[in-house]
Amino acid sequence: MPRAGLDAEVVVRRATELVDAEGVASLSLARVATALGVAAPSLYKHVGGLGDLTDRVALAATRAFGSALAQSSRGLSSRDALESLASAYRGFARERPGMYALAQRGGTGPEWEDAAAALVEEITRALAGYGAGAADVHRIRYVRSALHGFTDLERVGGFRQSASVDETFARLVDALDAELSRPTGEDRAAE
Repeated sequence: MPRAGLDAEVVVRRATELVDAEGVASLSLARVATALGVAAPSLYKHVGGLGDLTDRVALAATRAFGSALAQSSRGLSSRDALESLASAYRGFARERPGMYALAQRGGTGPEWEDAAAALVEEITRALAGYGAGAADVHRIRYVRSALHGFTDLERVGGFRQSASVDETFARLVDALDAELSRPTGEDRAAE
């Protein structure tokens, strides 16, 4: 009989907390079971093993990341939307480091595919003021790559120079704004 109050949602929620507190490498059935005060085999009543749990946590991570990005830039356009999106992107990586890592690594299955597509849609929507649409995959990738590269380096302690990391981030956003404000190849060809 399953323990009262324990279900798949509770297991995943506790796993997400552990991932943020201790890192993705800490995700194991034994560690989650200990944190929940149960024996590891009892988790199999709620999740289909470590692979299933990892996929569920990756799905939760991708949804949470997408939600944070969506909330950041609603009602904003162009530079304001970019700044807010970039700040939310960096903030999520700082505040939820394990979940950020899992959102980047991804999961499997149609639910995760839908969540990943929704996350990219939020970035696309935020950049729409620059004329970046779903068909403008290169500009979307450019922004995602720049923000991920910066936040990942910051997350692992890669900026050890004495210069302000916040100033560097502001300059990155300036560079993204300048690039997104330039006419695309299609725009130049139409002139």
